Amino acid sequence: MNNTINSIKYLKLYISILFIFSVFYLYGKYNVGNDSTVSEWLINYEGGFTKRGLIGQIAIHIGEFLNISLRQSILFFQIFSIGLYYLLLINFFKSVKFNKIILLSIFTPIFLLYPVAEIEVLGRKEIIIFSFYLIYLTLQNFRQKNYFRIFLLPLLMLVWEPVIFFFIFWLIVDYIEDAFEKNYKSLFKYLLTYIPAILIGAYIALNPISEIAHKNMAIFLKENFNENCYMSCALLLSKSSIYDQFKLNFDIFSFGIFLRYFLIILIGFGPLFILIKFSQFNKLNSKIFLFIIMLPILVLFLMMSDWGRIVNIFYTFSIISFLYLYKKKLVLIDNGILENFFVKIFNKKYIYVIFFIIFCFGWNPKTSLTGDIGTNPLWKIPYNASKKILGFDSLRLFQDNPFIKWHKKYIE
Repeated sequence: MNNTINSIKYLKLYISILFIFSVFYLYGKYNVGNDSTVSEWLINYEGGFTKRGLIGQIAIHIGEFLNISLRQSILFFQIFSIGLYYLLLINFFKSVKFNKIILLSIFTPIFLLYPVAEIEVLGRKEIIIFSFYLIYLTLQNFRQKNYFRIFLLPLLMLVWEPVIFFFIFWLIVDYIEDAFEKNYKSLFKYLLTYIPAILIGAYIALNPISEIAHKNMAIFLKENFNENCYMSCALLLSKSSIYDQFKLNFDIFSFGIFLRYFLIILIGFGPLFILIKFSQFNKLNSKIFLFIIMLPILVLFLMMSDWGRIVNIFYTFSIISFLYLYKKKLVLIDNGILENFFVKIFNKKYIYVIFFIIFCFGWNPKTSLTGDIGTNPLWKIPYNASKKILGFDSLRLFQDNPFIKWHKKYIE
């Protein structure tokens, strides 16, 4: 019991620190004119209907109502979204019974740390999707969940339409939790609640934005807010169709990329894989559970180029779903886990502490599929923040010092 209390206390502190750094980096980025963190939020409906335009349209109206710039409106929206997400996570973790492997699964660098370590991902629209998923898991009866799927999932499609690939998590959690009876009629009624969101997805896929509509949107942003339609906003046109999304990726695929991300998933998901292997799921085999949750990532890898971001999104849904079922005692972790090689060596506290620091804070995937592995986020995050706060360019006080050369090559 004391270990759980201490774990949640330190987890709250950790999340609070991540929130502070998130706000700092978002504030430093919100006026940068070549960053996807803002450009994705510039997409709106002023040129006509387009995918991912809902939040941008809301941000425009908030800016007009409060008489602030569009970028300020977006910044406030992003800070609020991240703050809400972190509060929901803290509440979610309160009733988790922690062990060493669960702690590793939470502190893995492809989960909470990732958007702060790779600030190109910070404040992207999936943060809203995560919050709505956490809210969904707090609903107490199936009628409320039915209303959520019917009315709110379509809105989430208008925020970030790839969420459709993660509906499988809603479905599998509900299935394990007995959301519908074991008959085709009940299953059919349940699946009907996804139809509004699926229809929205089909409409988005079959009606990509036209050049004229995109131009009108760009003109509106320039004339009303002096904003250029760049990066994610501009990519609406070049990636307007499903064919375009697949084609652009196939031109840059390589064996090295596949190998790197296979290892990223294998290592980053490692603690969760161990937990799933030694778990007994209500109404479901653990291998089937693992196979089902792996399906969405395969499609998104073919469609999107920011693979590090995909891994983060996929892992977030996976670990939240697993821990939710674990909290509800719909997943039981078998005592056989104590015989696992890694669990055994972690019985020695100093080995666990060393491994924890290296595994959780020693690396992170980059945003783009062509990017290499990032290193030392535990050092880089406060170091880069200090550079901006204190106004110095680097730590290299003595250019020829071996330590400084190492720092320049491997850290900066």
